[in-house]
Order: sequence, then C-alpha cells, then structure tokens
Amino acid sequence: MPQPPVQVTAAEISRIAGVTRATVSNWRRRHDDFPAPSGGTDSSPLYDLMDVRKWLGARGHASTADPAEELRTTLRLHPGGGGMTGTLLPLVLATARRTPEERTALAGLSDAELVARADSVVADLAELVPDAEAVHFAAPDVDALRALLRCVQDDASGEAALAVLAERELEDSAASGTYRTPAQLADLVARLVPGPYARVMDPACGSGSLLSAAARQDATVLYGQDSIPVQAQRSAVSLLLAAPHAATTVRTGDSLRSDAFGGVTVDAVLCNPPYGDRDWGHDELAYDARWAYGVPPRAESELAWVQHALSHLVPGGHAVLLLPPATASRASGRRVRMELVRSGALRAVVALPPGAAAPFHVGLQIWVLRRPDPAGPAHASVLFIDTSDTAADAGTRTGGTAPGTRGGRTPLNWTALTETALTQWSAFAKDPDAYAAEPGIARAVPVVDLLDDVVDLSPARHVRASRTDIAPAELAREADDVRRRLVTGAKSLGKAAGYTDWSPAGPAPREWRTATASDLARGGALTLLRTAPDAREPQGSADGVPATAVLTGMDIARGTAPSGDPGGLRADAAPVIAAGDVLVRAVAGGSGAMARVADDADAGALLGPQVHLFRPDPARLDPWFLAGFLGAEENIAGASTGSTVLHVSPGRLRVPLLPLEEQRRYGEAFRRVHALRAEAARATELAEETARLLVGGLTGGGLVPSAPAAAKRDAESA
Repeated sequence: MPQPPVQVTAAEISRIAGVTRATVSNWRRRHDDFPAPSGGTDSSPLYDLMDVRKWLGARGHASTADPAEELRTTLRLHPGGGGMTGTLLPLVLATARRTPEERTALAGLSDAELVARADSVVADLAELVPDAEAVHFAAPDVDALRALLRCVQDDASGEAALAVLAERELEDSAASGTYRTPAQLADLVARLVPGPYARVMDPACGSGSLLSAAARQDATVLYGQDSIPVQAQRSAVSLLLAAPHAATTVRTGDSLRSDAFGGVTVDAVLCNPPYGDRDWGHDELAYDARWAYGVPPRAESELAWVQHALSHLVPGGHAVLLLPPATASRASGRRVRMELVRSGALRAVVALPPGAAAPFHVGLQIWVLRRPDPAGPAHASVLFIDTSDTAADAGTRTGGTAPGTRGGRTPLNWTALTETALTQWSAFAKDPDAYAAEPGIARAVPVVDLLDDVVDLSPARHVRASRTDIAPAELAREADDVRRRLVTGAKSLGKAAGYTDWSPAGPAPREWRTATASDLARGGALTLLRTAPDAREPQGSADGVPATAVLTGMDIARGTAPSGDPGGLRADAAPVIAAGDVLVRAVAGGSGAMARVADDADAGALLGPQVHLFRPDPARLDPWFLAGFLGAEENIAGASTGSTVLHVSPGRLRVPLLPLEEQRRYGEAFRRVHALRAEAARATELAEETARLLVGGLTGGGLVPSAPAAAKRDAESA
C-alpha cells in the first residue's frame, strides 16, 4: 500500500529552511514555481514535503536547516514513519559514545558500509538497551542514518536526537496516564530520600527522568522498567549517556504483572506511575504477596504501585511517588491508606500546586514512604506539607514578587517550592517529636488523629491556616505594609509607562538586512556560549569566581535574580555570566520575557543548562538592541524546533545590521520596555497580596471595616 504524501505548514517550512515565517511568505508571493498547496485551507495551506524539499534544494536552502530539524524531516519521509524511533534509539547511544573523529569517519562511509556498521555497533548494545538485538538496518534507512549522525555531530550529548525521536511515541499522553516528569520535580523527588543511597529503582521509568535525578544524587546502581518498549529504550539510552559511571539495567514489561526485578531490594524507589488505570491486573493479582497493606481496589491502581514500591525496599528504605490528589481521599482506598498510616509506612505527603507536572490543571502530591524496620523506632505522626502559596512567591528583580504557575501559564518558583519541602521534611525526619509546625505550610499530625472514618491524607485539610492564628494588630500592620508597597509600586509603574519616545515608521514597516547569530559569531561580533550538557558534579567556583547561584530559564521568564542550585553543575563546563551578556531562554513558550541583558546582580553566576549566552563585542553590538531582537516572538518562532517542546537554536536567531548609534536608540527603547514589564509584574503581585491579606483578615475576624467618618464623629462626641 503506497504511503500517503507528507504535508507541512508554512511554519514547518521556515524551520526546515532555517528562515523566518515572513521569508516563506515572500517566497510564496514572489516565486511562481513555489510549490502549490496540496491541502489545508486558504488561511492555513499545507504543502507536499517532497515538493518543498526539491524546491529548497534547487535554491541552496536545504543545507541551512538545523540538524535536528533535518532529522525530523527525514523521519517523516521515511517509509517506516514513526516506526524508526525504536530502531534508531540504540544508535544514538552508539554514536554519542564515539569521539568526534570517529563520527567524522562514519560520515565518510559509503551507504552500504554505513548500514553494515550501524548493524554492528547496535548489536554490541544488546545487553544494555532493551530489544536492541532485534534492530537491523537496510538500504532505505541510509538517509535516516546520515541525518541522525549529523544531529549527534551537532549535539554530542545526544539529547537533541533523543528529543526528536521521542516526539511521536514518547509524548505525554492523557489517554495512557503516563507523563514525563519535569527535571525540577525529578530533582525534588530524588532529594526527598533521606541520606545517601546507592541502589535505586523506578518501576515505571518512562524516559528516565527520576533515575537521572537519582544519579545526580550519587546513586550508583539504577534499575528501571517500563511497559512501553520505546520508553524503556529511551530511558536506557538517556541514562547510559547522562550517568556513564552508574550500573544501569532497564527492562521492558509491566512491573505489576511481570516484575523484571523480583527479589531485588534497593535503598530507594522513585516513581511517577500511570494514573487512573483500571486495567492494572486487579483480578489476576488479587492474592499477590505484595499487598501487605490490603488488596488495592480496582479503581486504586496508585495504591498498587505504592505497595509494589514498598516491596522492593530494604527495611528502612524510602519510596517517593508522585500521585494524583484523589489517592489521598477516595473512599475506595480508605482501608489501604489506614494500614499505611497505622504501620508507619507513610511518612509525609507534599501537596504541589497545579502546573508542577502534567496533567497541569491538577495539583499533584508527593508521597514519602518508608518500609517499616522491626528494629527501628515506631512512628507516631505523619508530616503534611502544602507548597501552593510558597510556589506563588516568585521574587522579581525589582524586589517584589510574581504570581506562581497556574495551568503552566506562569513559571513556578521551583527554588522556593523545593526549599520549603526539603526544609520541613528534613526537620521532621531528623526528630519527629521535636518538629514545630509552620502554620499554613506544614504540620505533623498524630497517627491517631488520622485513623477516622475517612482517613483523608490531603495536606490542605491538615495544614490550612486561619487568619485567627495571627494577632489582629500584627495582621493590620502586615496589610498596611503591603498596601504602602503597592502604592509605591503603582507610582513606579506609572513612571515606566510614561515612555513615549517612539513614532510610526512611515506608510510601510521598515525593512533591513539581517544576519544570523552564527554569522555574527563567525565575524567576531559576538560569542555564543552554553553550559555543557554532560557536566554534573558538585563545584564551588569557576575561573576563580565564587558560584553563588545558577541563572535559569525560569529566572529570565520571571525577571528574577539567579536562583538555581550550583551544586548540580561542574564549574569548568558552566560559563560565568558577566554584566552586559545577553541571555536567551533555550526553550520557547509560556509567559514572561525570552531574553534579557545581564546586570551586576547576575555577574558571577553560572549559566544554567537551559539558557543561551550571547557575549557581544560592545564596539559592534549594543546589548539591549541585541536582546530586544533576539527575544522577539517571530524571531524565536523561526529559530525553534520541536512539537510539544520548542527548543531554540541560537545560531538561527537573526539580527538587523544597523550602525552602532542606531542600535543604541533601539537598545534604549528595549531597556525601557523591559523596565515596564518588570514594574507591571511587581505591581500585579503586590495588588494580589494586598487583596489576599485584606479578605483573609476580614473573613477571619482579625480586621473589621472602619466606621464612616460621620459615625466616628458621633461616637466620639457621645
């Protein structure tokens, strides 16, 4: 059966050719031989990908595509389509492990030699990558092999190639209940395990995010299993590249029905299991020995995963699972929850705000469990932590705060969220009897108080703070202080909004010649820097400069000072930021700024792994001019690749070629716009905080409305 033609949009053509969308529109208008639409609508036409590639190739544009985009396009044209994913994944590992010279030699092989060599190197990985022994290549695969090789040559870490291969088969899926764990959340989960741990398991490992985080905490033995073969393959490849010194074993299969590691016990289990799965094996596993705390009901697959995790722990070992909030309160799971609490297996529940992980509209929970040790102490309480309010307090560079994430629209303050969870949990784990509650954030609840008819383990129910806990005079002072700061912030916002030094360009928009950042770098006008993706070990300084923090992509989006943890980066692979550097987020999307100019507060910080650094020659490029154009919406769109996650290719960003004096005029305008955005964020958050304090005080009885002026005078005269 012939394969249907592959169609692409104008936006995809721009990414394939390495140009902006406006350029593609110009081609459509000016070139009569540009391929005619083969589908779609008048407003959103679709074009035959083969015709587009031929047209671009005839004009020399095909070679300008980003290697990752070229791999994506080649896979779309391959007769096997998305089926190539599992075939190529082992080859990413084999290629990324080779030296640049060896990869260059591979590129010089003939087609037949390349196919034979690919078969050979993948066969050597049969014991490391699940199902690698079944991988075989043929002549039709040559284009895909060469595209993959170019992609790994461009990004030696292999991450770009893995991201492309993952797009079709490893995307987050609401239907399967399987979601990718964000790196910040994976790090938090891994750090919630008390003390050092060497052996760790993830029975639903997905793409390996949690095991990678465990490796960053110095775990040396990694076990993973996943029911989706491509997931298991990608996890194995990613872990072998990111943690080459760890002993990694990944298997394919359903951990509940067919445990690949039966009898294996570990120090820690980390897991983000599938949610809402009613076909998890309830009937066939009814008498399974793992159900030490009760048979999980059919609708409670999450409680099956909890007990599976506990069964693989050594006595005293910890399991940390990411679970939906319903697991804490559904009536069907009451008996199992009761036994988990009564036995002391459940140690803590941490509530996360919506937006921390998919599904983003749900506030997930982290359960921290410990396999009871008969020789250990009895546990008389469970810790509950609610990070919702803390996560919203993302400090801005202007001294205020910005709203927290809701539905992924605004970045979460992961630094504050992580610090709150770890601080409270560490204090409780060290000495539960001496733990002091923090109203509205964390509270240790006696086991006897939890064993009621509901056994509701929702943190909000147990740590909810009342405004009556605060003295009325203190509450009034707090509200007045925030109100005064709001008034000051509103004045600053009005001043920033007073900038009007701009005018129309004329009857038509201005046009100018542009150059890519790669062209400017080759010409010496700027230097492109990025943190090496494989540099992960504790460090203290780089180039003699103390590393107090790491600047992250979220810091750019929020407008905050550097907030990342420097302990996760190796100093010699993370550039040190200097004042005047231009910083651009490496992942597009979401709200907030895409670029900014580093100031004195940023200087000395390390560059985070999700940020591109452009260091301009001040004699040739104005920093704010550069930041304004690099962060422009259309520029970012034209230089981004990917589907669900858009990765910015820094070399493809374009900059107008203007005299330095004119650059400075644009730069001053962009600087003022940046200040306006910062003041607006600060004023918005202060307004929300003022309203929250006043409403909470009035409804909680700590504040009362003042009497009207006339009534006050009558009362005083009486």
